[in-house]
Amino acid sequence: MPLVTSPAPAFDCKAVVDGQIVELPWSELHNGQWLLLFFYPLDFTFVCPTEIVAFSDGADRLAKLNTKVAAISVDSQFSHLAWTNLSREQGGLGKVNFPLIADLDKNIARSYDVLLDAGIALRGLFLIDPKGIVRHATINDLPVGRSVDEAIRVIEAFQFVEEHGEVCPANWKPGSDTIVPSPEGSKKYFKANA
Repeated sequence: MPLVTSPAPAFDCKAVVDGQIVELPWSELHNGQWLLLFFYPLDFTFVCPTEIVAFSDGADRLAKLNTKVAAISVDSQFSHLAWTNLSREQGGLGKVNFPLIADLDKNIARSYDVLLDAGIALRGLFLIDPKGIVRHATINDLPVGRSVDEAIRVIEAFQFVEEHGEVCPANWKPGSDTIVPSPEGSKKYFKANA
């Protein structure tokens, strides 16, 4: 069964939160909110810090959308802590505004189907709704990072659908036309956008 439309694989974990190593249960991580969960290959690499820093810098924008963020790699919580204690100028992360989850046994990456045979995770990004259902997933190969703006656009689209019952066409952004999901209702959109 595909992950999208299915309940998100729940897990309890060790994580670095606000500069401390903590036990983080799924109930606290998800907590009935939208959750943007993203996997990255390894600590102390090249593309990975750019993504973590970008999502950390965007955490306030995501919080305004009632969306929590967490990042996961197959590194230990100790490696995560050391990386956050290194400045951004030196290739470190500095302060990160969301949990960095340790997946040393690789069970989380395996359950989200992003684990490579080499033992590292692909760049998987999963949007989990307040009911715990995976609503969106993207998986990048290792050399290309993800876009915070696109992740936010997708969250805004799903939240619009939930609130208004209309669907969002390609390239939709807040304020753009949406579609009434019926043969008659959709004609208004198609006529206006022909």
